[in-house]
Amino acid sequence: MSTSARRTSALVLVGLVLLSFNLRPTAVSVGPVLAEVRDSFSMSGPMAGLLTSLPVIAFAVFGALAPAAARAVGVHRVTLVAILAAIAGLAGRAVTHSEAVFLVLSLVALGGMAMTNVLLPSLVKLHFPDHIGRVTAIYTTALSIGLTAALVLTVPISHGFDSWRAGLGAWAVLAVLAAVPWISLIAHDRHLERARRTITFGAVARTPLGVAMALFFGLQSLQAYAIFGWFAQLWRDSGYSAGIAGLLAGVIAGTSIPLSLWLPNVLARSADPRRVLFAVIAAYPVGYVGLMLAPYSLAPLWALVVGIGTVTFPLILTLIGLRAHSPEGTAALSAFTQSMGYLVAAVGPFLVGVVHDATDGWNAPLLMLLLLALPLFALAAYVGRPMYVEDQLAGSR
Repeated sequence: MSTSARRTSALVLVGLVLLSFNLRPTAVSVGPVLAEVRDSFSMSGPMAGLLTSLPVIAFAVFGALAPAAARAVGVHRVTLVAILAAIAGLAGRAVTHSEAVFLVLSLVALGGMAMTNVLLPSLVKLHFPDHIGRVTAIYTTALSIGLTAALVLTVPISHGFDSWRAGLGAWAVLAVLAAVPWISLIAHDRHLERARRTITFGAVARTPLGVAMALFFGLQSLQAYAIFGWFAQLWRDSGYSAGIAGLLAGVIAGTSIPLSLWLPNVLARSADPRRVLFAVIAAYPVGYVGLMLAPYSLAPLWALVVGIGTVTFPLILTLIGLRAHSPEGTAALSAFTQSMGYLVAAVGPFLVGVVHDATDGWNAPLLMLLLLALPLFALAAYVGRPMYVEDQLAGSR
């Protein structure tokens, strides 16, 4: 590898890490201060449910556009523009006094991060085709650190400046750093489309692998966004202060940091990835039963267990890179998996809000999440088998 190529790879890796660190604060920083946001805008329960569902809605809609935009404009250029959109949305929503504008700007910020979220696996396939597990482990660990930081620090920042607006606005400042490496990378942009045949979104939709990956991604994302959108409130309702509730949500995210650094590489090298997937998925039902039985006294333990379950996210991102032969195939599979998956996931946080308001408790929402976690075992049994989306497309022609 030439010196120039090594520098580009190093710059891409730095860009991936900084970008990944900023992906989740955009989506989850509202959760720890949701009560204050609702009070400020006199927001209803269903509207709060919509707010917590915006991440998955944005990821479904904007994520589907990412591969086509990357082919037309360039993957690095699209990444930079998406980051700038996220910065504008994050900064704007922190100062508005309109509920409608707050929701729209949240969608703008989330839309930007949604597009980068879809492009990450294809960037890894493009620049690091022989190190997918290792590089995925690095950037998903950065993602977990950013997630943990947002959950743990949003409330202290809000208290320090005596306003939830400061707690949310701080993440716009951090996102500026994520844009810096991509300014240099756009000078030698590389398009994803190299093959004569284009692997389309619709083509992936016709493959069993694409459908199974989308369902798997959707159900695991449903769990994650319900957890990070509502569990801080669950613990506040159980008797904890806002700061401690945010800290417990941070335990969930923090648990995934060492596991995200380790398990994607284990999965990529494993002769039977299903064993890893089954072990991680099993943490969800165990944690939910525990929360129904002892939400206050054993809260740290259940936060730890549920945190293990959320590691399904970096594992499926690893599988996206492993289930395609080419960067183009990876981009198409990533777009379909994530955009359709997020449509499935979108109902989760909203339903949790509706069921919680209807029952005035947390046992019914937890039971609902437990039942929705069970199909993950069957889906993992299928996507854990060695197969490639291009092969299924060739077989269908």
